[in-house]
Amino acid sequence: MEKKSNTIKNAFLILLGSFIMAANIKILVRQGNLFPGGFSGLTVLIQRTLLEFANIDVPYSLLNYTLNLFPVFIGFKMIGKKFTTLSCIVIALTGALVDIIPQQTLTLDPLLITVFGGLLNGTSISLTLKGGASTGGTDFLAMFISQKFNVSSWNYVLGFNVVMLVIAGALFGWDAALYSIIFQFVSTQVVNTLHVRYQKVTLNIMTTKADEMQQQLLVYTHHGVTRFEGMGCYLHENMSMLYTVVSTEQLKSVMKLVHNIDEHAFVNVIKTDTLEGRFYQAPIE
Repeated sequence: MEKKSNTIKNAFLILLGSFIMAANIKILVRQGNLFPGGFSGLTVLIQRTLLEFANIDVPYSLLNYTLNLFPVFIGFKMIGKKFTTLSCIVIALTGALVDIIPQQTLTLDPLLITVFGGLLNGTSISLTLKGGASTGGTDFLAMFISQKFNVSSWNYVLGFNVVMLVIAGALFGWDAALYSIIFQFVSTQVVNTLHVRYQKVTLNIMTTKADEMQQQLLVYTHHGVTRFEGMGCYLHENMSMLYTVVSTEQLKSVMKLVHNIDEHAFVNVIKTDTLEGRFYQAPIE
């Protein structure tokens, strides 16, 4: 039942993310003459270049599908077949929706388009990642780097987009390119905030039920646990401290596990910026 519920939730997140991505392109990105970045941005760049200099109008979906062949190959070989298959569905669905959704004008203010377009772009990427997929293109490369080195790699994607946008600026004017860089920065920060798979926290757990808790933590998180013995100075009772590091994605469920075992456990959660040594990261399916 839980597996079926997760499947439905993931499908909803993927559909919602695809729709927001496509609607953002048709309602905001194109109105502001922005480039959305990644392989979607590369698609728009090539599409506009062909139309501007060769008077050839190529469908967005055809270009986008072609450009994504190489990243899809990387996804299948190095990330996960299920993740890549779902990402291909997102790519196909987004491309189709871009061709279907009618062009709309919400605002012509370039700053509003830049900021809110970036927010929507980052949200759509985060939703699809939460659903176990991606929006394709550079997302595959970002996930590959993140999985291999166990770090968040979205700022590297931002660097790639800046290079592409400089080229776009040289071809079509710097105003749109510079606004697009702001767009990409906003989008990247949204993803860094919402996609917490590679962010980590340190837990210091004070408990009187350390034996049971340490076993449960080892099984559930697959992470090591270090145990310290001490005494609580307020009640003068023997107390154990369990020290472990988990991903931010696991934090809510780990806290629930801890308090199910010991409702009086005291937990100090500390943000972990850097981690050296072996750290188990569940593979992407």
